[in-house]
Amino acid sequence: MATVDSVTRLIEPAIAGLGYELVGVEYLPNRRGSTLRIYIDKPEGVGVDDCARVSQQVSGVLDVEDPIPGQYTLEVSSPGLNRPIFKHDDYDRFAGERIRVRLTGLHEGRRKITGSLLGLREGAVVIDEDGVEHRVPLEWIDRANLLLEP
Repeated sequence: MATVDSVTRLIEPAIAGLGYELVGVEYLPNRRGSTLRIYIDKPEGVGVDDCARVSQQVSGVLDVEDPIPGQYTLEVSSPGLNRPIFKHDDYDRFAGERIRVRLTGLHEGRRKITGSLLGLREGAVVIDEDGVEHRVPLEWIDRANLLLEP
């Protein structure tokens, strides 16, 4: 987590300076080759040229600051239709959309919940699943994605 936080602080100003929103950062360490994945967006959407432009800018920042020891592959991507949620504010921003959350442990005997996102209330993500309201503490969420596919 410290790696993701430090990389986010380093690259967010550069990405914003290019006119993009930093959606989030994932660092996937692996013995065979780690990956640093950066998700960007802008109101009119993101294309391959946008990703290349951001990749070039971010590579320069990361080369100078060197926040990650060892080798890794840098990937810059749009968030796609199943947009991952990284920021707490996004749970309110995307209220009303369908969401799927994967939990770090069991909640009522389940690890996944899919439903309509109602927002963030008192540190818990609120999801309506077929009329049943689930309140999931933020720290229990391993991964959250919007489900914008038809």
